[in-house]
Amino acid sequence: MTTALDEANPLVIDTLAQSFGVADVLDQAKDATFMVSLLYYFGVLTLDGYTEMVQLRFRVPNLVIRSLYAEQLRTRVLPAHEQQTASAAAQALFHRGELQPLCEFIETTYFRALDNRDYRWANELTVKMAFLTLLFNDRLYVVDSEPALERSYADLTLLVRPDLRSSALQDALLEFKYLPLSELRLSSEAAKTTPREELAALPLVQTRLAEATQKAEAYCAILQNVYGASLRLHTYAIVALGFDRLVWVKL
Repeated sequence: MTTALDEANPLVIDTLAQSFGVADVLDQAKDATFMVSLLYYFGVLTLDGYTEMVQLRFRVPNLVIRSLYAEQLRTRVLPAHEQQTASAAAQALFHRGELQPLCEFIETTYFRALDNRDYRWANELTVKMAFLTLLFNDRLYVVDSEPALERSYADLTLLVRPDLRSSALQDALLEFKYLPLSELRLSSEAAKTTPREELAALPLVQTRLAEATQKAEAYCAILQNVYGASLRLHTYAIVALGFDRLVWVKL
């Protein structure tokens, strides 16, 4: 249930499942209604009212559960021997505002761990979840996916916790776009072997980068106005080319 971490698109179902005997857990089809209901009864999700279509809406109840979600996603996607490399890549952003190690890790390891069938669900949310899974650290940051900024939404922000503002930790704002390789008329192999600079120069990539940059600049201005000189913000616009390559610009 990776979408549980996406606050802009909460989990919704028509009705709660009522039966959870051993046979149901073992044999019943694990569709969205079953999984959301099971997580709700275990306290991993909380009821958050109704949608305009009177569907039940759910959210992750607190930071502890959000952290458990992120940790479980990391464990499912990454083999144990890659955990340290993933942590080092995240630390490069936390301490120096450097995104390249994390992007290269996602390209070479995280994306490779996704089965081809995951392309059916590929979109900006999938890419954002990859970054959120690797960057979630509520001990150091207020980590927010789709934070409301003057009635608009940024994709992912990492804001240093108030009690750690005197540290060397850096703030970050990441804005994502997704381009299917079919729209670029590139094969997976071509995407993997083409130099990043050439990919970034493609017209469609330039268009998506410009869109992400425009949104990121607006969010950056809002955060600078709120936090002032205490904000050490590194802002990036990122475009994913399928599940193969990442292209980004730092504002």
